[in-house]
Amino acid sequence: MTQEKMNRISELYRKSQAEGLTQAEKQEQAALRQEYRDSVRRSLAGQLEHTYIVDETGKHKAGEYFSGKEKRAKDQS
Repeated sequence: MTQEKMNRISELYRKSQAEGLTQAEKQEQAALRQEYRDSVRRSLAGQLEHTYIVDETGKHKAGEYFSGKEKRAKDQS
């Protein structure tokens, strides 16, 4: 997400607090916020893919350890 879009999110927030937003501005704000959330999720996923932990035996577990696949598998059994 570009700095310009982040500035626009802030600008719309300030305007919403001061005087309110038009319907078009509310839609723009919602779209920008969703884009921001998506970019944060992608960034976090990328960081976790390059993160590993060392288990009790000294083995490195790669990024898939954090994907939730193992947790979901355990939860379902």
